[in-house]
Amino acid sequence: MKGHIIFSAASLMLLALYLKFSFPGGCADKPFPYSQHSRQMRREIMERRKDLVSFYQTLLGITTDPEEAVEVDLEVPQTLTCKDLTYMTGLEYIGSGFTKVVVKGTLVNGKSIALKSVHGEGNDVKQCVQQYGDRSGCHRLATYKLQKEIALLQILRHPGIIQLHGQCYGNGAPSDIRVTAMMELGSPLEMIQLLQTPWEERFKICWELVQLLHYLTNSPMGSIALLDFQPRQFVLVDGSLKVTDMDDANGEEPTCRQDADCALAFPARTFTMTCSETGRCTGSNERRNLYNAYRFFFTYLLPHAAPPALRLRLDDIMNVTGDLHIGINETLKAFEDVLNLYKSGMKINHLALYVPDYTVLRGFRMNNTDGDFRCWPSYNHQGCLLSVHSAAEAAEFCNSRPQCRHFVISQQKTWTGT
Repeated sequence: MKGHIIFSAASLMLLALYLKFSFPGGCADKPFPYSQHSRQMRREIMERRKDLVSFYQTLLGITTDPEEAVEVDLEVPQTLTCKDLTYMTGLEYIGSGFTKVVVKGTLVNGKSIALKSVHGEGNDVKQCVQQYGDRSGCHRLATYKLQKEIALLQILRHPGIIQLHGQCYGNGAPSDIRVTAMMELGSPLEMIQLLQTPWEERFKICWELVQLLHYLTNSPMGSIALLDFQPRQFVLVDGSLKVTDMDDANGEEPTCRQDADCALAFPARTFTMTCSETGRCTGSNERRNLYNAYRFFFTYLLPHAAPPALRLRLDDIMNVTGDLHIGINETLKAFEDVLNLYKSGMKINHLALYVPDYTVLRGFRMNNTDGDFRCWPSYNHQGCLLSVHSAAEAAEFCNSRPQCRHFVISQQKTWTGT
């Protein structure tokens, strides 16, 4: 395990409740009380339970009595509880996946959040019911996934990971456990819409993703792989990229006996790796994340309409990440170099100075309805709003388009400060 994990007393108390609600008798190995389950169902539930208890014990230091952790004297964070859930209004369905359903809700203070819970009609539960014929047992199995995700969100703290505001555990009948995670509300990541945004915004998405993957490689849990790495697992919160689904995150490098066991297979490529002396495919998680970032994000968002002066560097990034010739540390450095060059204005050093061809009027605001035209890509789809480093770059752009007769330089800054 890498790093040092610090938990608040409230967090540890909630983890104690996880075990209390989820596992009758806490961590003790007692017979499972539900005789109506088939032997196979009971075995799978006990295995999932064992894995979850082991997860808590290994990562959180909980031993025989998890409630002893409450004695730790640390700062208690402000979190949402079941009481906040009771007064939630404006519930609105957002979406659902294989295991969970997400609903939008509004707190009493007017803030909107996302509520994540087990999807009783989702494919995960349905396929389980078809196999075992036990809906309550299948709901319990799916609930374990959500509980693990909640614990992960308390351990992994990064701007690129969705923030957990709180959780609510309803424990009626032993077979009817209900868990709700209360999280940041984001908007779905729509790749088609992203392709219509300026390159600077698309680079920002890739840059934030690289920072996230760098953190996951060096997390307190060790190197973590996002096994279900798809654009649909990400959202935008105030324009920033965040991964929102962590139940398939894996903090264990694959085991191996020979190099062939470490092959990383993707639909279009297979990469060979070396089996270490410890019997692990060391670096597998890092490489899996990086190649998925390349094929799902970099390929679509980086090269298109990039500033000419940066294209060679971007091509280099595409080549070395697409072939996994470098790791996440080198990728992070390459992105930092591109960002610094972009902010420095190097991208417009080749431009001719067209500014003398224009008359400068200071302190005037042009009427946007008078002679405005649309351009692409633009921050405003009703007009032509672009990010430029200087008046020279704006003049060059306007001079190259017959419909452009004038331009306005505002004081508005983008995320890069330009």
